[in-house]
Amino acid sequence: MIKVSVIVHTYNHEKFIAQTLESIVNQEVNFQYEVIVGDDASKDKTPEIITEYQKKYPDIIKPMLHPVNMGGFGKNNTLATLEVCQGKYIAAMDGDDYWTNPQKLQKQVDFLDQNPEFVACFHNALIHFEDGSHPDEFVNDDTQRAITTIEDLVGEDEVWYMATSAVMFRNGILKDYPKWFHESKSGDIPRYILLGKHGKFFYINEVMSVYRKNGGGMSFTDGKQDADFLFNRIGMYRGIDKELDFKFHKTINKNIARYYLMLANSIQYSDNWLLSRFYALKSLWLSRPNNSVHFKKVFQNFVIPHFIMSIYANVKGRIF
Repeated sequence: MIKVSVIVHTYNHEKFIAQTLESIVNQEVNFQYEVIVGDDASKDKTPEIITEYQKKYPDIIKPMLHPVNMGGFGKNNTLATLEVCQGKYIAAMDGDDYWTNPQKLQKQVDFLDQNPEFVACFHNALIHFEDGSHPDEFVNDDTQRAITTIEDLVGEDEVWYMATSAVMFRNGILKDYPKWFHESKSGDIPRYILLGKHGKFFYINEVMSVYRKNGGGMSFTDGKQDADFLFNRIGMYRGIDKELDFKFHKTINKNIARYYLMLANSIQYSDNWLLSRFYALKSLWLSRPNNSVHFKKVFQNFVIPHFIMSIYANVKGRIF
């Protein structure tokens, strides 16, 4: 009987996929596991490398080589792999990440077997910037709490502290995915919210994987100055708000307000006086800030025309 289904999602990862698969097949476990590799119609040699590993490990590696790209920001590829998982638990992995501890799967399985009240567990991971633009850093710091609940996953800022390669969750909990999940560019945040509705997450304080940031990754193609990305995030959080029966409405509204303020300064709208001011005012309305300094800053930067602020500054300088 298969205990764990490892799902690997890849697209144009020929430089990394071998290291990814090596880190999986080298796991030291006392149970049977499968590795479902969903390739989203890569244009490089990724499918060939996956096929080579399937021939080498025919009882473990199960390729799912899509002839055309599935779309949906890679989420349709993910859902296709999830549909065929046979394991009691699921461990996800992106095709450019890798595990660094050969006992990673065993440690997570042991915990979930012994703690049925938890829906998932995760561990720390190292963030490695492939282009060298930043020094390596850890996803989790010393303040990370052992137990995560749905309340911890909702905040006035965007909450993210679980690398894809670090999470293992129970199979069968997530069956129907809502419309907002499919429309969101993010995959991890919506999945953790949906899982969090059913139980707690446990943090294993060990670094057991590497989250690689590279020029071809989603984190590099999305940007907080791009209106399309920002509107997508707003839609995602409105979906989360409804999904959680508006229990955290005020908190989520403050998060949405952040994205409207980013819209005011986005590439598409920063030079549009009318829309930029509209989004800035909408941000103020949603956030209802009690902080007068924040309120003043938003008005000075986005609402009051810059030429008026310049005149005011000159006049104030001459008087004082």
